[in-house]
Amino acid sequence: MSIEISHVGKRFADFVALDDVSVSIPAGRLTALLGPSGGGKSTLLRIIAGLERADTGRVEIDGVDATALPPQQRNVGFVFQHYAAFKHLSVRRNVAFGLEIRKRPTEEIRRRVDELLALVHLEQFGDRLPTQLSGGQRQRMALARALAVEPTVLLLDEPFGALDAKVRKELRDWLRRLHDEVHVTTVFVTHDQEEALEVADEIVVINEGRVEQIGSPDDLYDRPANEFVMRFLGPVTQLGDQLVRPHDLRLAVDPADGVPGRVSRITRIGFEIRVEVTTADGQSVTVTLTRNEFLALNIETGTDVRLRIAPDTPTTQLSTHAPTLRTALTPTH
Repeated sequence: MSIEISHVGKRFADFVALDDVSVSIPAGRLTALLGPSGGGKSTLLRIIAGLERADTGRVEIDGVDATALPPQQRNVGFVFQHYAAFKHLSVRRNVAFGLEIRKRPTEEIRRRVDELLALVHLEQFGDRLPTQLSGGQRQRMALARALAVEPTVLLLDEPFGALDAKVRKELRDWLRRLHDEVHVTTVFVTHDQEEALEVADEIVVINEGRVEQIGSPDDLYDRPANEFVMRFLGPVTQLGDQLVRPHDLRLAVDPADGVPGRVSRITRIGFEIRVEVTTADGQSVTVTLTRNEFLALNIETGTDVRLRIAPDTPTTQLSTHAPTLRTALTPTH
């Protein structure tokens, strides 16, 4: 089921949460709303769900005007960051809850719950209480509960934000596989760039209540629309007045063409080597190399080198009004 968001605006007192936002979310796709905290992505998700009312604009779900519809009439499943489980009910009863309040036949409920517990790999934990599950298991239970009523749209608000990095990575992989099985239109909110790039079919970058860019993960990473998108989606460094990915810079020790500089620091981080180079005009530039590339160069702190941008590399002109950037490396999650 497709979702059409047209010219939606939302204010909280003097704070503009959304400013004339228009987005088309394709049917059956997994779409990420990505942006910094406070950028408006969760507000947009809640407006799609009907948990917030837009001040202006229109929301259509599968061609039906849902702008004024209450949440229970939109047929959406919503998963919160902190599970929102009924602690006194078993896993099985949590998953069955939406079906029970809709007064579905007992046998239908049993069959549907069995199917969902198997789908999320929790069939052996159906009689446990939520407090007896791990964080990852509770989040899978929450997803099963949301899917129980066969929603046309599944909405997830930072679903893995409360989990540690290893569990988050496992659940990202699991969510992608689950989506490929059930094919429900899914929209999830995240501020984790790696999560969006790895899981989503399409990414909507939202900042300060406005849409900065919409596209596939490859489009946004390789062809960012502006300086904000390039900075936000992955590591960047600056050479002259150009923003560039550190892995798109080349180092040479012979007197070839390029910007002269001197190696000021070398840091190994797992499989990659980060080499900081100070140019003749004092600019600090970071270059990311593989271990084999680094060994082939035979460089150390103090080595004179030349810097150049690899051919056919997308770059972004640094705004003349932006603060000087030395190096910005996006932290991994």
